[in-house]
Amino acid sequence: MTTDVDFDSLVPALPCSRRNFIVTALGAGFALAVQPVAAQSVIVTDSSGLTAGEIRVPTGDGELPAYRAQPASGSKWPVILVVQEIFGVHEYIRDVCRRLAKLGYQAIAPELYARQGDPRQYANVQELLDKVVGKVPDAQVLSDLDACVAWATAHGGDAARLGITGFCWGGRIAWLYAAHNAQVKAGVAWYGRIVGQASDLTPRQALDIAGGLHGPVLGLYGGADQGIPLDTVEQMRRALAASANPASKASTIRVYDGAPHAFHADYRPSYRKEQAEDGWRRLQAWFRQHGV
Repeated sequence: MTTDVDFDSLVPALPCSRRNFIVTALGAGFALAVQPVAAQSVIVTDSSGLTAGEIRVPTGDGELPAYRAQPASGSKWPVILVVQEIFGVHEYIRDVCRRLAKLGYQAIAPELYARQGDPRQYANVQELLDKVVGKVPDAQVLSDLDACVAWATAHGGDAARLGITGFCWGGRIAWLYAAHNAQVKAGVAWYGRIVGQASDLTPRQALDIAGGLHGPVLGLYGGADQGIPLDTVEQMRRALAASANPASKASTIRVYDGAPHAFHADYRPSYRKEQAEDGWRRLQAWFRQHGV
């Protein structure tokens, strides 16, 4: 049995000073900024046969709210970290966790902006970017994900079979985390930004760490994504192929011609059913192939 002392030893030391938590619990439904929701295409995965709901993940400065879904029985489940879009851990991200739990995973989606603000309560996307998302340090995010792995290890998860997937903002984080944590066996990055302006909060971008992955990453991108130029996707492809690092060289990128950004987001007009379903099949095969 894991004791409190044992658990504390698993939580990583803080890389930087932190603010107090603003968000201490997850809300319900969809973020205000994505209203009205395209209800006709929303996928609803029930929790039958699952243990699903909010958890609190201890960090060095408090408790991080997160959504967890896993099979209702058993243990030593492979672990998948699910990283939010800019809109936080709203119903779409929680449903993705339940989809993964139905496949036998322990899926954990932490509210990674909890110290900066509640992204679900902003109706204006630019305001959300300015007041919350733009103030979130990568170091904080990577440390919080480490804390989720520690929580999983102490609560029935098998961190020796660790994967990560993320969408949009979270797609970029999936690339970064695969280079950060040597335990990562594989990652799937859905339309995550490849290049960007370096800053104190975001010192490195996906292209910068292309040759340093610990686990291979499958990148899924839309050919008509107006926010991620295809030439940057090709830069990433070339950097991965040129790397001497086995995990980087084993990574691959799939571009869906004509698909926009957020083509997997079933609650938004950008949803493309065929491409989303194909990407989901590829995600499952990718994790199986790489031991997750």
